[in-house]
Amino acid sequence: MRVLGVNALFHDPAAALVIDGQTVAAAEEERFSRRKHGKRPVPFAAWEQPEHAARWCLRHAGLSPADLDAVAYSFDPQLARPAERMGLDDPFDDLRLRYAGEAPGFLAEALPGLDPGKVRFVPHHVAHAASAGPASPYPDCAVLVLDGRGECASHLAGYYRDRKLTVLGTQELPDSLGLFYEDLTEHLGFLRSSDEFKVMALASYGTPRFAEPLRQYVHAGEDGGFTARPVPWARFAPPREPGAPWTRDHADLAASAQTCLEDVLLDLARWLHRATGQEVLAMAGGVALNCVANSRLHRQGPFERIWVQPAAGDAGTALGAALHVAGEREETHPMPGAGLGRGWSDEELRGWLDRANLPYERPADVAEAVAQELAGDGIVAWFQGRAEYGPRALGHRSLLAHPGRAGNLDRLNAVKGREEFRPVAPMVLADRAADLFDGPLPSPYMLFVHEVAPRWRERIPAVVHVDGTARIQTVDPARDALLARLLTAFERRTGLPVVVNTSLNTAGRPMVDDPRDALECFGSAPVDLLALGPFTVHRRRAFG
Repeated sequence: MRVLGVNALFHDPAAALVIDGQTVAAAEEERFSRRKHGKRPVPFAAWEQPEHAARWCLRHAGLSPADLDAVAYSFDPQLARPAERMGLDDPFDDLRLRYAGEAPGFLAEALPGLDPGKVRFVPHHVAHAASAGPASPYPDCAVLVLDGRGECASHLAGYYRDRKLTVLGTQELPDSLGLFYEDLTEHLGFLRSSDEFKVMALASYGTPRFAEPLRQYVHAGEDGGFTARPVPWARFAPPREPGAPWTRDHADLAASAQTCLEDVLLDLARWLHRATGQEVLAMAGGVALNCVANSRLHRQGPFERIWVQPAAGDAGTALGAALHVAGEREETHPMPGAGLGRGWSDEELRGWLDRANLPYERPADVAEAVAQELAGDGIVAWFQGRAEYGPRALGHRSLLAHPGRAGNLDRLNAVKGREEFRPVAPMVLADRAADLFDGPLPSPYMLFVHEVAPRWRERIPAVVHVDGTARIQTVDPARDALLARLLTAFERRTGLPVVVNTSLNTAGRPMVDDPRDALECFGSAPVDLLALGPFTVHRRRAFG
C-alpha cells in the first residue's frame, strides 16, 4: 500500500510517504520554499498545500500521484466546531474549515493525476498519536499528545497495543497548554507558533516566583484532563517589544510558566500510567518539543522510558496520518530515523561545487579533515546525507565547533544572528554519554536536557547552559558511522569526546536543505570550512 501523508492546515506543512508499512520519505515544505515554518498559521493560508515536499516524496520513490492508494490529510473538518462555540478568538476560522473541506480538490490540483477521492481525513490528534506510537520502536505504549489545537481539542491520551490505538481521553478547547505557551511567547516579544523554544531557553535565566498565582489559570484535573485558560500576562510582567532587552520579570515569568507546564504534564502522565499500566510513553504534539519538560517527566514521572517523535510538531502529523491509514490495512514499522529528507550523490555535490567555481578538495577522510579544523577552533558547515525531518539539526545539516572554547557560544550566536541567551548543543558517542551527562540515554533526537557532570563543565563550557544542563545528541556508530568517526578523530586531537552542534542556518531562515542553500549560507556567514559530502571548501582559499 502506498500512502502519502499531508499536513497543511495550520503551520509546518509537510509530506511523508509510507510504502508497504515502511516510512521511505518525509520532508517539510519550508525546506523547499525557504519560508520559515512554511507559512503563518492564519486561515487565509490554509488552502496552501505542501506541494514541493509531496512531489519530492513521490519522485524519491519513483511514483506518480496516480500510483497512490491513499492520501492522508491530518485534519478532519467534520469533527470541528465553529471557533466561537469553542471559546476561541479566531474570527476567520470558518474560512480555515472551508479550505480543509476543499483539501481533496486542492491536492488534486497540486498533484496532477491524483484522484481526489483517494484523500482521507485523519483526526489531527490521531495523526499526532500515530507519529509517536507506530513510528516508535515500541508496538505497545501509552501515548500523550499536547499541542495548540486540533479540530475541537488540544490533547489526546491513550495507548497502542500491537500499534493499534485506543483513545482514553481528550481535553476540549479552549483549554490548551499549547495556546497557553504561545500566548506567553507573543507577550515576551517573540513570534508565536514559532519561537516557543526561545521562551524555554529564557526560562533558565529566571526563577518561578509567579508560578503559584499562574496555577489558578493552568492546572491539571482529576480525570486526566486540565484547565488552561487565558492569562493576564501583564499583571506579572509588561509586554516586551520584539528585539527589546528582556528583564528579570520577563525571565521569571518564562520560568513560572515553564514550571506550570511541567507540573501539568507530570499529573497527566501519572493519570495515564495508572490507566494503562504501560512502561513506555510515546509523545507528540508541539508541547513535546519542550525538552526541559520532557526531562522532568523522565526524572519524576512514572514511565520507565519516554520516546518523543523528532518531528513532534504539526509537520509530524504528515507521517502520522500516513501510518494511521496504512495501519488500517497492513502492518506498519517504526520510522528508521530522522534522516528522511533530500540527499545527493557525491557526483551531484561535485557538480554544485564546479558550477559555483569554488576551490575544493576531496580529503582521504572528510571526518579527519573536519576534526582537524575543529581542533584548530574553526567553525564548520557540515552537510551530509539526507536532511533531517523535524526542527533539530542531528548531524546532517549542522554547524560544528570546538566545545572547549567558552567564547564559541557567543561566536555561533553571532554567526547565526540569534539571541545571546540561546544555547548550543553537544554531540557525543552513545557509549561515552553516561560519562559526561546525566539523563535519559540514548538521546538521538535532542529532545531531552541532561545535567552536565561537574568535572566536565569547565572542559566543555560552550555547550553548558546557564543552569548546568545540555541538550545532547547521542551518536550510534552503527547508524551514523561518519559522525562517529568525526567524534573519535576530534577526541584524539583534543581529549574531548564532544563536538558543538547547532542547526545550519541563520536567524529567521529554515535549516539548510539542498547544496545551493549550503553554498549560500557558507558565502554569507563567517564559517571557516564547508564540508559538502566528501568535499571541503576553506573560506580563506575561496574568498581570500
